[in-house]
Amino acid sequence: MTSPVTTDEIGKTTDEDRELIRDSVRALLSKHWSAESALTLASDPAAVRSILRRLGEQGLLTLGGRQSAGGLREALIVLKELGRAACPAAMRETVLTNWLLDAADADSALASAMQEGQASLAVVFGAGDQVGSRQPLTLTDGKLNGEVGGVEGLAEATHIVVLSEDLAGFAIVERSSSGVSYEPTPGLAVPPLARVRFDDVPATLTPLTDQARRDVELLSRLCLLARGLGATERAFELAVEHAKQRHQFGQPIGRFQAIQHKLADALTALDGARLTLEHAGEAFDLGTEHWRYFACAAFAYASPALRQVALEAQHVLGAIGYAEEHEAPRHFRRAHADLIRHGGVRGARAELAQALIDAGGSLPEYDLGSSGNAFRAEVRAWLHEHWTRPRIASGAGEVVIGAFDPEYARGLGAKGWNSLNWPAEFGGQARTPLEQLAFVEETQLAGAPSSRGAIQAHALMQYGSEAQKNEFLPRIARGEVTFCLGYSEPEAGSDLAAVKTTAVRDGDEWVINGQKLWTTGAEYADYMWLAARTDPDAKPKHAGISVFVVPMNTPGITIRPSMAMYGHTFCTEFLDNVRVPASALVGEVNQGWAILTSALATERISMGGFVATVRAAFEKMLAEVRASSRLSGDATVRERIGMLAAEIEVARQLLTRSARLAEAGMQVTFEAGMSKIFSGELMQRVGEAALDIFGTDASLSTGSAGTVADGRLEHLLRHSIMIVVGGGTNEIQRTLIAQRGLGLPR
Repeated sequence: MTSPVTTDEIGKTTDEDRELIRDSVRALLSKHWSAESALTLASDPAAVRSILRRLGEQGLLTLGGRQSAGGLREALIVLKELGRAACPAAMRETVLTNWLLDAADADSALASAMQEGQASLAVVFGAGDQVGSRQPLTLTDGKLNGEVGGVEGLAEATHIVVLSEDLAGFAIVERSSSGVSYEPTPGLAVPPLARVRFDDVPATLTPLTDQARRDVELLSRLCLLARGLGATERAFELAVEHAKQRHQFGQPIGRFQAIQHKLADALTALDGARLTLEHAGEAFDLGTEHWRYFACAAFAYASPALRQVALEAQHVLGAIGYAEEHEAPRHFRRAHADLIRHGGVRGARAELAQALIDAGGSLPEYDLGSSGNAFRAEVRAWLHEHWTRPRIASGAGEVVIGAFDPEYARGLGAKGWNSLNWPAEFGGQARTPLEQLAFVEETQLAGAPSSRGAIQAHALMQYGSEAQKNEFLPRIARGEVTFCLGYSEPEAGSDLAAVKTTAVRDGDEWVINGQKLWTTGAEYADYMWLAARTDPDAKPKHAGISVFVVPMNTPGITIRPSMAMYGHTFCTEFLDNVRVPASALVGEVNQGWAILTSALATERISMGGFVATVRAAFEKMLAEVRASSRLSGDATVRERIGMLAAEIEVARQLLTRSARLAEAGMQVTFEAGMSKIFSGELMQRVGEAALDIFGTDASLSTGSAGTVADGRLEHLLRHSIMIVVGGGTNEIQRTLIAQRGLGLPR
């Protein structure tokens, strides 16, 4: 046997190794399990067993066992490919049995035949994974009796693994044994699930702890999620391709905004499911303490999210995808059949609620590696000493989210943390993405204000003159200078290409005229990072924009502050014949669009970073729920807590993905948009959930008698509007995702 996995340590396999597995399995299925024949092959037990043997020849049926060169992550890749191909080969059952045998430290003559693909398994779970009524399973005097539904793969199975809460272990019996009978139960699943009956079937019980039994059910959930994800991704691909080719009303339907936004949301859901699944698999392989929590969170989110994507794919395909011979319906069936197993979304959310409410847990911290964990501890200790404790001692209230504190900014500068993610060549600490994530989470969990200048610093590094770099970068790093953004205008909000503020060259100066709106921090900023039109005749419009650094004390600037809903001011600025030197131009004339695009990606990553603010508010919500016996026992409240906990994990994963891409030097455009959309709208959902759970008390502001969580939850709701609208509205982000992420027509 040969294996595409190139290392012998589960924790050391690389992304390249896993790509080799994916490519190998996809090639095998393309050759032996084509889309055209998939339905016919799936109903042929001999064909299903043949594919299983071929997987065994590649060494993939050892996955899940201690002798394997790979771990759960590799197994999930195989299952995902089987889902894409609508192939029901018993990979899940093989992985679970490998794990069971190892967990019980049991030797089995079946193992080698199973791992070579010569034996095919079916796994029987108990009440959490059945169809209809059942007779409890009993094993008395070596005789197995009972009946249970929801079993797949019995048509091609040679052996049945019986694993149920009715038993104190598991038993493996031959399907051909006298007393074993089964009845197919057709439904969404193809091939159909079945009910199996045992009448005095000889069996030997292998002891298993309750925790091990629950763990194998969690692993089954992840396997089903991987297979359902593969099916849903394939259905989505079909829908996207159809949207590009299908014409209605004289144009491709993929140009319609409704279709674009539908598919953009679907892509975000797919990525959220994939990232949380991969994170859970990695946590399991590396023995991370909270792998069970991450597994529940992945399934709790993906179960409804992927089923919705499957529905949306059918909607985009329309009547063409409604015929059973089309490829899409088989993926619709698979996603729905797989993602309701083991108690479905209700069960997974209930387990999250139990961990967070009954067990008194908090949202688990990520293992950020040795350097990331150490930096997190350092930042936490510094914040306690220099931010939290002084404010408690002085009796100061919590800072308004989005506010600025000059003394705090200078303190960060002294630590080098205003420039912690800058390259060393610019005086930065070149911290890893995981260290950056640690810093963002800890500062927001502490309620500390954000530092300023990150957007301008990264743009100046790439486009600024040497004089600009020398002047501004050290001051930004020390926390001595602040910027505000001069982007939005009365007729140019999210559509920055429509800016009308003009900059006209006059000798050694630029003369700027126009108006800017919704500018945060303009009243105390030292400079405005301003977008202005320098070529009114440019085609397309965005080709005639330039960026300037404009001192806010320049004559001709008038600032009009307004109070925003989130408790902080934003401003309108009027620029009347504002003169700045030629050196105020950043980059080249009319290069502004490239600069703005780069800066907006940084801004959107930053806005996605507000997930830590959401997490902090959610922790406050949890504390209030725990303190109330009425709320902590309410089924609706518990379900809401489980749902939000799962969504927070998705938001964290989307943010981490953006940070990793940016650190790798990749252009982060639509990925940052996904993070911004999800975090901002999650912020809204948490705020609305607080009102539903706590009622009027949750609507009271900080300092009000009887307020919940000192008013932070109602403030979160007000602040969420800025996150959803700022940096380009979420509708604009969805258009960007559709056009840049999916290649849909403009």
